[in-house]
Amino acid sequence: MKISKYLKAISTPLPSGGAGGGFLHLGRGWGWVLLFPLLLSSCGVYDKYERPKVNTTGIIRDTLSIVDTLKATADTTTFANLPWREVFTDPQLQKLIQQGLDNNPDLLNAALSVHMVESQLKMAKLAFLPQVTFSPQGTLSSWDFGKASQTYSLPLNASWTVDLFGNILNQKRSVQMTLLATKDYQTVVKTKIVSGIANMYYTLLMLDRQLEIVNDMASLTKDTWDMMKLQMQLGRYRSTSVQSAESGYYSVLAQTEDIKRQIREVENSLSLLIGQPAQTIQRGKLADQQLPSKFSTGVGIQLLKNRADVHAAEMQLAGSFYDVNAARSKFYPSLTISATGAFTNSGGGMVVNPGKILASAVASLVQPIFMNGRLTAALKVAQDTYEQNYNTWQNAVLTAGSEVSNALVAYNAYDAKGRLEAHQVEVLKKNVEDTRALVSSSTSTYLEVISAQNSLLNAEISLVTDNFNKMQAVVSLYQALGGGSK
Repeated sequence: MKISKYLKAISTPLPSGGAGGGFLHLGRGWGWVLLFPLLLSSCGVYDKYERPKVNTTGIIRDTLSIVDTLKATADTTTFANLPWREVFTDPQLQKLIQQGLDNNPDLLNAALSVHMVESQLKMAKLAFLPQVTFSPQGTLSSWDFGKASQTYSLPLNASWTVDLFGNILNQKRSVQMTLLATKDYQTVVKTKIVSGIANMYYTLLMLDRQLEIVNDMASLTKDTWDMMKLQMQLGRYRSTSVQSAESGYYSVLAQTEDIKRQIREVENSLSLLIGQPAQTIQRGKLADQQLPSKFSTGVGIQLLKNRADVHAAEMQLAGSFYDVNAARSKFYPSLTISATGAFTNSGGGMVVNPGKILASAVASLVQPIFMNGRLTAALKVAQDTYEQNYNTWQNAVLTAGSEVSNALVAYNAYDAKGRLEAHQVEVLKKNVEDTRALVSSSTSTYLEVISAQNSLLNAEISLVTDNFNKMQAVVSLYQALGGGSK
């Protein structure tokens, strides 16, 4: 069913008797009760939310040979269902993630939001019960300061709104959906924290490895500079050659300072994420990390279950469905029963002692007829909100599929690129060794040595960066599949 037809089916009010309100002819006395079963079956205000049709076929673009996406069955244990401790096995990283889950202010605030909505749900449930008030009164009066007469009343008042057409029920259901969406938001925050900490941790490991490479290259370029100075003393090179070698050495040293700055900045950001003052982060080595390399992402419909943000969007949709029902119920009659019981000595202007018990009960029926368009406007707002949330939910499903596809493509690309660069590094290492040997025998120029060293440094840095990007793609895939919450 198209969204417009679906909205029309749940939103048609009773025949209007004036702008903004429906009109129901009650006849004489309480004859409207005879129509009550028919009204409940036709007005739809008691309908429960059902998920609209959504097409998830092909939302995950299958482009990787290492991914068994389309062959996965509904009972497949997906990568996203793994607890985060089974994905991120580094003990130092696990300690940081747990610290972040315990101390991160965003996650703490998300838990408070859940608590607040739980209180709102409790209020919505209590709306079904009568309201009871106790308001004792006493009066002391006299004529010309004569003998004073004393009157008193100890009344107990109760008022109960009968939920004939589901207004209170739909409000309660709407809050229930809001509670589920809020819990989903809490899960989204938790997933982002786990993924964020993992990404920053791996960034630090990457920068540590790059710093090691640059320091090794600094030693190599220093040896080249010393060799050039010796060759100049022997008359084989001019001072300009030595100056170029010296410049190359200081250029490498400058890169070490830049990497040290980046390390400090990432440590500060990670400290903030785990809720502690900026400080040095204890960590392992990049080469010791072991992340999954074979993935089963599951079929597309599983994203609706695993992705907390997708489920939250649907809960918002369900909540707006019940808001439409509640807006429709405003067009129907409302019945309020009020009862009063009092122990009083004042009855009809006379003082009776001892006091007597006085009781009364009143039932009132209110049917909107002319409300200045307010009921109709409220219904249209609820309808438009439902349609907005429907579009948001549909987009959330497509976005989830796109994010999974991007993470898979990134992993595949960086994995293939890393294997090629590993071969390139081995070739360049041999090239540096051979070029330095040729310089010693005066069959090669200093420019070839410097060029070979620069090429090796760039290739090694690029290899480390791509290995990090592959690890980051694993983290992104885990987050895109809705993992990180266990």
